[in-house]
Amino acid sequence: MRIRRTLATTALAALALTGAAVSPAQAAGAVLTTGGPTGPAVAVGDVLTANLVSGTSATFYNSATGTTGVKCAASSFSATVTSNPAAPGSAVERLDTQTFGSCTSNVVGVTGVKSVTVTSLPFTNTVSDAAGYPVKLTPGAAGVMGTTVVLNTILGSISCNYQNSTGINGNASNTGNTIGFKAQPFTLASGPSLCFATGYFTATYGPVVDTSVAGSPVLFVN
Repeated sequence: MRIRRTLATTALAALALTGAAVSPAQAAGAVLTTGGPTGPAVAVGDVLTANLVSGTSATFYNSATGTTGVKCAASSFSATVTSNPAAPGSAVERLDTQTFGSCTSNVVGVTGVKSVTVTSLPFTNTVSDAAGYPVKLTPGAAGVMGTTVVLNTILGSISCNYQNSTGINGNASNTGNTIGFKAQPFTLASGPSLCFATGYFTATYGPVVDTSVAGSPVLFVN
């Protein structure tokens, strides 16, 4: 037993002397990794992307539990990692782009959806490794997160401009490597009476992948 302890102590000392000790992020595991919970840490500057989870839609509805409003069959985002510390903690991303397409509406008087555009980018996205992997998306330098919905009506097109100045909440998941938001409110900043006073945003994206790494491995939160 004494011989084994001596050998172990000698091996640890040798690692320290040769500089072979692992970095803190590797030892503790970074908040964001690729390929698996024990995979490589996501590097600052890496670009993360995702589309909607297959078979789902992004929605902007008139209430938290309603089904009236705008539904988009396509949506995607691109974000740049700005901080990825050792766990436990929170990683930070900069949401650079978010797009919506193939949108329809069931609002009475609306004949189609011309566009859904996210304004005031970039936003800040904070991903925590606390229970449930909570996510907080907050405004950037502009101070607000904006979304403009342009609707075609029987009388012409109208613009509904929505804003959120406090941020929206969501969750990440390692099941499917997703990030999602449910019924998060945006307040009408300008637009005619046909626009909802509050638009509630719901969407789940995944799998989230790191496009800066060969093979675009999936993202894990630890």
